[in-house]
Amino acid sequence: MRRIDEIHTYHPTWGYRTITHILRRDDNLLINPKRVRRIMRDMGIYTIYPKPNLSRRYYAKYIRPYLLRNLNIDHPDQVWGIDITYIRMKKGFMYLFVIIDWYSRCIVDFELSSTLDKAFVLTCLKRALNHLRPEIINSDQGSHFTNPDYLNLLDSYDIKISMDGKGQALDNVRTERFFRTLKYDCVHINEFDTPRELRIALNQYIHEYNTYRPLSSIGGQCPSQVYDGMKANKVA
Repeated sequence: MRRIDEIHTYHPTWGYRTITHILRRDDNLLINPKRVRRIMRDMGIYTIYPKPNLSRRYYAKYIRPYLLRNLNIDHPDQVWGIDITYIRMKKGFMYLFVIIDWYSRCIVDFELSSTLDKAFVLTCLKRALNHLRPEIINSDQGSHFTNPDYLNLLDSYDIKISMDGKGQALDNVRTERFFRTLKYDCVHINEFDTPRELRIALNQYIHEYNTYRPLSSIGGQCPSQVYDGMKANKVA
């Protein structure tokens, strides 16, 4: 899982067959493509390129349409993107759930969990929604978001629900970019012994990302400058 995560982070367009070849060649692992594909699915890793919709939708009644195509995103809290990624430690791993404001790229909130139980996603969302309210929340079609608990929560706050097209990883590209940056800058260059160490490092990294790191995509400003600044102007 560690090696698959590394390979996918640096080469997100490589599929499970290519990753299998790399594992066999460079790591001398006796592993077949089916196992690599299963592990990638369990980790929530998908090859990033547009694919035809050939897969059965197991939660079809909970699927919602993608609302962001050709949408002009021009203010904070218009669209939040949410997603989960695998985070490795020295021994073991955890899962990170992130809420990102698409306009400012600001990380609104996040939560760590040792399992993929949906409770940690709902806990983080409820905490964020206690004091903030987006117009739209966009996710993939994973089981954490195609279930009645998630949909009812957003409906109770009158939030529009958007989901990526099946196999269309580029639909959530801003969130995916943050995950890759996080892993380049923080996760892959460190060895975290405990969940506490990882949590401290993520708190520090996300605080710096929001308040100190300039992003070219928002004119060299920091995410919190754009997020907080526009919200203050709107109130004024």
